[in-house]
Amino acid sequence: MARGYYTPIVALFTATLIISNICATKGVQFFTDHSVQLGPLEILPISTDGAWFLFPLAYILGDVLSEIYGFRSARRAIYYGFGVLLLTVVCFKIAIELPAATFYENQDAFRTVIGTTPQLVAAGLAGYFVGEMLNSATLVLIKERTKEKHLWARLIGSTVVGEFGDTLIFCSIAATAIGIDSWSQFVNYVIVGFLWKTLAEIIVLPITYRVIGWLKKNEPTYAPTEVPALQS
Repeated sequence: MARGYYTPIVALFTATLIISNICATKGVQFFTDHSVQLGPLEILPISTDGAWFLFPLAYILGDVLSEIYGFRSARRAIYYGFGVLLLTVVCFKIAIELPAATFYENQDAFRTVIGTTPQLVAAGLAGYFVGEMLNSATLVLIKERTKEKHLWARLIGSTVVGEFGDTLIFCSIAATAIGIDSWSQFVNYVIVGFLWKTLAEIIVLPITYRVIGWLKKNEPTYAPTEVPALQS
């Protein structure tokens, strides 16, 4: 059983997921005064959601968990996150359906902010679960070959695989629920989402390096292992 810093990292990981799912209910656009297209791909304006600045942190923390504690411990954290997200959705649904007090005037706004369709819930949960599992498995498999060397390859490689799986599955399930009704729009949605999430993690790579380096020195349970990657 992992000890040391595992619990606070999992707590931050789970909190990031919950906050991201709430912030994501807001649509956001940048560079709305510009229009740039590359074939069917719309470059500007950039359309995203209110969690764009936070959600990549979940994958960064997933990388840290996989690198320091191994696949089993990272998988356990993914299960925790999945369970908490599911509980959050259920609680939100119950809170929305509870009869509003006569003095409460924000029922519609409350429903709009934390309410979501079953299709979007399924998309978010499926994308998160598959993406995080791919991210963790890819990182530990690369580490099995590179050992303690080439951390950058593990971080970038796992990000590319995990984020692509997450984005593709989420967009495939959620597309019709958010109004995407053509292949060109779908391709744009997948590519822009994937590129942004991957770029965000690459930008903060120096910070991830420092966090992992510090944990390797200070985490009492950390030690390089010869156990097969997906069993560690």
